[in-house]
This record gives sequence, structure tokens and C-alpha cells, in this order.
Amino acid sequence: MRHLWSIVEETQTNILLGFSDTELVHQLLRQLEFRGLLDTEESNIVSAYLYSRLLLIRDLAKARLA
Repeated sequence: MRHLWSIVEETQTNILLGFSDTELVHQLLRQLEFRGLLDTEESNIVSAYLYSRLLLIRDLAKARLA
């Protein structure tokens, strides 16, 4: 999970705030897969986790703008 939150921090604020929920989850999953940190079997679990944390992710992105 630490790697996931690192990816969130590295992702541009306009992506975190501008993408739809589905687009954002898919983008973050792709980044995890690209870095070899996630396999297909784990993606459903991580996807559910991301959906449950979208408000927090967007709040963190908004805080960057302040």
C-alpha cells in the first residue's frame, strides 16, 4: 500500500481532480501494473480499496492547491 500512496503523491493534481472515479482508479492501477507492483489477481482488491479512498485522494489533491 505504501507504493500505492507514493503513486498518488506523484500523480499530477489535475489528473487526481479531473478524472472521473473510474478513470482515476484505472490510471492508478495501470501505474501499479507498469511498475510491476500489481498482478491481475490483486487488481480487484486494490481497485476496491481505491474506490473506498477516492474522497481522501481528492482531498489530498485539493490540499496541494492551497
